[in-house]
Amino acid sequence: MSVIGTIDSVKWLTVYEWVMCITSLFVLTVYAVPIKKHYRWFDLVPSAGVLAALASVLSGDMTLLALVIGSLTLLVFLSTIGRLLKPKVWVAPRKKAFRIARSVICVCGVALIAFAVANAGVMRYNPVSDYSSMSYSKAFVAMNERLSREYPFGEWKKIDWDERRSKYEPLFKQAEKTQNFDLYYKTLREYLFSLRDGHIKIVNDNVYDGNTVFKKEVGGGFGLSAVQLDNGKVLVSLVLENSPAAKSGIKLGAEIVAWDGKTGKEAFDQTTWSENSMATDEVKRLNQGRFMVRAPIGKEIQVEYRNWGESEPTRTKLTAYDDQFETLKKTKIKFTQADLDASPIEGEILEDGYGYVKIKHFLPNPNVTSPEKSLADLLKMFQDKNAKGLIIDLRNNPGGEDQLAANLAGFFVKEMKHYEYVSYYNRYTGEFELNRNEVVKVKPAKPYYDGAVAILINSSTGSSGEGMPLVLKGMPNVKIVGFTSTAGSFGIMSSPIKIKMPGDYVIQFPDGRSLNRDKKVQGDADQTGVGGAIPDIKIPLNEDTFKASVMDGQDVELKYAIDAMMYSHKQTARP
Repeated sequence: MSVIGTIDSVKWLTVYEWVMCITSLFVLTVYAVPIKKHYRWFDLVPSAGVLAALASVLSGDMTLLALVIGSLTLLVFLSTIGRLLKPKVWVAPRKKAFRIARSVICVCGVALIAFAVANAGVMRYNPVSDYSSMSYSKAFVAMNERLSREYPFGEWKKIDWDERRSKYEPLFKQAEKTQNFDLYYKTLREYLFSLRDGHIKIVNDNVYDGNTVFKKEVGGGFGLSAVQLDNGKVLVSLVLENSPAAKSGIKLGAEIVAWDGKTGKEAFDQTTWSENSMATDEVKRLNQGRFMVRAPIGKEIQVEYRNWGESEPTRTKLTAYDDQFETLKKTKIKFTQADLDASPIEGEILEDGYGYVKIKHFLPNPNVTSPEKSLADLLKMFQDKNAKGLIIDLRNNPGGEDQLAANLAGFFVKEMKHYEYVSYYNRYTGEFELNRNEVVKVKPAKPYYDGAVAILINSSTGSSGEGMPLVLKGMPNVKIVGFTSTAGSFGIMSSPIKIKMPGDYVIQFPDGRSLNRDKKVQGDADQTGVGGAIPDIKIPLNEDTFKASVMDGQDVELKYAIDAMMYSHKQTARP
């Protein structure tokens, strides 16, 4: 933070917060440096601040920023109410100690206001738009209008908001004309998914519990899940015991040649359902394999498959049954309260002599050892035991706090390194502007680790989890390893855009952009579905790696990481 940044941060205050700050600063300054002449109007100033505080609450601003400034404003009013009720000549305290104490208290109040203003960008008020009482089409148009102004990545993703309106407004009108809630819900999801942002979600939509549309469309399973290889083949990656698939002879690794009247590849590519919005094509393909083999309960389909090692395909019929979404739950990354309660960092030295660190998330927990100390202790142990190299496992890391990710990256840099600038929409200027007091840097930390490093990622490495690979990528001793890029959803969620829609749905959108040192968007996928941290070593998903990872249970990514570091050692050792 800086003085200039703090002054610049006043642009994030609401009008009511402005009034509260000005009145409180004025009163505190006057009391800190007592004036001798009394002005009656001065006794009314704290009342103006309280009126602004009341107006702020009535406007719906209950942010921490407004509460801090409002509480101080109220305290100033209560401390000076005696002069409002009983005007009297200004008399400074006779005792010097009292005068000093009052000045110190006033300075503390001023410091609190300065602190609040300095953090105004992060804590700023972002009003909730309530369109829930509107018709489907009018609510959609209003939402599209707000997003066209405030969604951080509209320009980056080259979103044509008029085209979106032309495409989806007729569908919403059809849904309201026919009173077809299912059509409304599916159109809403399709619109949101078209923005390709993993941070966009219907926060109160539990698709597994009580969502009748989701249940109706994909509530039935056949007892299997699938993945698509790089060559387009669709292979079975999960078979549930005693399921229709298992009883029909489908085994792990079977190729789906045909599915419900289409080739396996066609059925896979045409699958659109998912629990959440998907930013990259790689995240999309992951979910297509999970949802391709879902259907309405009771639906019968024709399947042609070829089990692993067999030359001839087999045809069978499968009937979808209510499996309580078991195949979806088994293939979805689980992040539990136990994960939050435990230390986010674990580590050991592998049998090969390489150090291994698993970072599960970037959320600090005051009840366990700090992540910085945990990593520092592990790195010191690796150095003491002459570990051959280090593997940092960020697979399935959903993110957390950018500052923590930057702090942990500090153990791998010699000099300060840029992590991100942050920009938000300024409601006064109608433009996205930098928050000058929210510049994140990677600062060198001890012990400095200069050995070979491999960072494991996958398409479920998201949000702040993408920060370390993004900031360390390109360093000579660091390699990013994975089957896919990270999730490509690196937007800021300080004060998310929230919109209430018909059906009591509350939709949440990111409110800020993460920018690189050139002040360009970083991390978030573009309109082509490409984004995130891209692997330096991209592992092919072919028959060999599929068999090793899915059928034989090997950690293929870990093996590739070790092989990469062994190769690096050999290259370094050459005369």
